[in-house]
Amino acid sequence: MDSNIAWHQTAITKEQRRKKNHHHSFVLWFTGLSGSGKSTLANAVAAQLFEKGINHYILDGDNIRHGLNRDLSFSDEDRKENIRRIAEVSKLFVDSGTVVLTAFISPFIQDRRKAKELLDDNEFLEVFVDCPLKECEERDPKGLYQKARNGEIPQFTGIDSPYEVPLNPDLVIKTDQLSLRDSAGAVIALLKQKKFL
Repeated sequence: MDSNIAWHQTAITKEQRRKKNHHHSFVLWFTGLSGSGKSTLANAVAAQLFEKGINHYILDGDNIRHGLNRDLSFSDEDRKENIRRIAEVSKLFVDSGTVVLTAFISPFIQDRRKAKELLDDNEFLEVFVDCPLKECEERDPKGLYQKARNGEIPQFTGIDSPYEVPLNPDLVIKTDQLSLRDSAGAVIALLKQKKFL
């Protein structure tokens, strides 16, 4: 980093923003294969947070690649950069007093670990949206698995690029076994257990 760049302290602190918002700020990091239900689950949880008056925002993989990360490919290096940028943006949201829900495949353990390390101990919860590859392929909402099997999409996670399963996630949601309502309920229960709500 350039030695001429210095961090400018803001007049209002994260703690003051949280106090004004009447809630904690943190990241809910949803990770899992394409088609596992990350975005669907994040939106279901967000709807419940909205009903509770919790300031929140969803950072969704596809949406982010339409703007902020549209210059990135799906190579391993660009996937790492994708997650690095999302982690930095998430940190800014948390500092603003906002709850962040991220829905990204984020296939590599090291990248998810680095995202967590950017935040304080009580500001990051990893939710593994666990769904068997076969089920994800059967769902295939965007037709991506079929394209990957046909060789149209190289380096597709779960086919010819690895997905590293979280070693110690805060929560595992098996979306092939639980309804969306029960899945979202389990996330909300975790937040209450952690006293985030």
